[in-house]
Amino acid sequence: MSTKKSLPKSNELGEKGFSESYWSQNYDEPEEMDGIANAAHHARYIKTFFDVEFVDISSIIDFGFGLGFLFEAVLKEFYPYRAVGLEPSEHAFNTVKKRQINPVQSARFSLKKQSIQKWAESVKPKSKWFDLGLCTSVFQYLSEEDLQIVLPIIARQVKYLYFSVPTDRELERQVRELDFYDQFAYRRSKKFYRDLIKPHFTIIGSRVLESKVHFNEDNSFFTDYLFRD
Repeated sequence: MSTKKSLPKSNELGEKGFSESYWSQNYDEPEEMDGIANAAHHARYIKTFFDVEFVDISSIIDFGFGLGFLFEAVLKEFYPYRAVGLEPSEHAFNTVKKRQINPVQSARFSLKKQSIQKWAESVKPKSKWFDLGLCTSVFQYLSEEDLQIVLPIIARQVKYLYFSVPTDRELERQVRELDFYDQFAYRRSKKFYRDLIKPHFTIIGSRVLESKVHFNEDNSFFTDYLFRD
């Protein structure tokens, strides 16, 4: 995480995402940030995790790609035939759009300047699902009402979700160890997020969730039942 003491004082929350000042102030030291400096490590972990069980990942959606480093690394590991990236922040979206992050020119690839809330509203009952979704450090910026709306739609639209969100304990550690206070993040407990996730996803590995819409214990590829939560 960045070591800046605070975020911009303007009202950043909402479906338009964060302003340019947020990104320049809080992402000016990318070598310190999880999901940027170690994006390739995350991508290799995800690829290996699914390779072990011979699970094919051919389509990917990123629910808030930010500056795009993790999304780009995952694309290079999987070479999906279809990929979509969502990002509401204009500055981040334009920054990534200028880069060529799609490794397969023939793939069906698109970037959308859209929030996860607007995406959820646009999903049709027969919309094609994705094999893998990425959702890292997004949920702490969504209201509880928005979470209750978008999570069941995500579970319907992805088979697996690579997911992370800082709980109140992580946010406290950021203040204590990094002198960084994220004024826009909701401070919620581990129990809150576990209770939120449980009706929709099964935890099958570190940061890896399996949709309960698509799988259960009888048809899952991940049959180490001791580790299913």
